[in-house]
Amino acid sequence: MKILYFTHSNEKKVGILGINKAVYALNDFSKLWKGDLPTTLNDAIPLLTDEVVQQIKEAISGDEIAPLCTLDDVQLHAPIEYPRRNIICLGKNYRDHCEEMEGKTSDMIDIPTFPIYFSKSAFPAIGAYDEIVVNASVTTQVDYEVELALVIGKEGRGISKSDAMSYIFGYMVANDVSARDVQMRHIQWLLGKSQDSFCPLGPWVTHRSEVANPQALRIYAEVNGERRQDGCTDQLIFNIPTIISDLSAGMTLYPGDIILTGTPSGVGMGFEPPKYLQDGDEVMCGIEGLGHLVNRVCIR
Repeated sequence: MKILYFTHSNEKKVGILGINKAVYALNDFSKLWKGDLPTTLNDAIPLLTDEVVQQIKEAISGDEIAPLCTLDDVQLHAPIEYPRRNIICLGKNYRDHCEEMEGKTSDMIDIPTFPIYFSKSAFPAIGAYDEIVVNASVTTQVDYEVELALVIGKEGRGISKSDAMSYIFGYMVANDVSARDVQMRHIQWLLGKSQDSFCPLGPWVTHRSEVANPQALRIYAEVNGERRQDGCTDQLIFNIPTIISDLSAGMTLYPGDIILTGTPSGVGMGFEPPKYLQDGDEVMCGIEGLGHLVNRVCIR
C-alpha cells in the first residue's frame, strides 16, 4: 500500500494509491478506527496498524470504496510535510561513497567503524515535483544525494536487531540536498544540509508489507538525464536493523520519525572536477519499487 499526501480541490488530504493511478481519500476508511480523523500522515501512522492496512487493501480490491480521483488530478506534497523532529541522517554508509569522498570533507574518517549520524532540519520537506530553491548568496556548491528513507511506525527504545524491522512503518525516496561549501565552512553538517527546500521526500510512503527486502533495492540518481548514481541498498555498511538498534539504544524513536540511510557513489562532489547543480538542472532520484522524485533547481 502506498500512502500519499496531496492537494485536491484546494484541500490537503492523506490518501491511498490504488491500481490505474486511482487515489482514495484515507478518511473514507474511517470506520476502521476510532477517534478523530487524521489530517496528516503523522496523525495517520498510529492508526494504520497492520490489521487496518490489510482491511484497507481488501476494501479497495473489493470495490467497497470509490476512488476520489486519479493521480493526474492531484498535487503531491512530501508525505510527511512537517516532520515532528529533525530528520536523522547517516553519513558515509556506502563504501564506494566513502572512497569517492576521501580527503574531500572536513572529517578525517574514511570507512567508519561506527555509524555517523547527523541531523537535517526540513520544515517543510518538499514534494516529488517541487523546486529546489538555492540562495546564491549562501552557496554555490549544491549537491544531490539519493537515499532510502525509513519511516518509523511505533515508539521504541532499546530495540533489538531481531525486532527492528517491525518498528518500520514504510519507506520512501529522499534527496539529501547539500550545500558543500557551507558544510565545509562550518565543519559540522547541520547548516549545509538544512537550507530551505533541501529535502525532497516522496513521492509517497510505501508500507513495509509491500517491500520484501529493503536491502536489495536498486537506488539511482540522474541530472538532466545523465545517470550519476547507480547502486543497491545491499551495499549499506550499517544495515537497517543495525541502524535502528543502535539509534534506539539510548534514544526513543517515535512514530513518524524519518531516518535517511546514506547515499551511494556518484555525488557531484565526487567528480573531478565536481559536478555541482546549476540553475535549471533537473534532478531525478529513484529507488526500485518506491517511485522517484523529479525536482528542478532554481537559483536565486
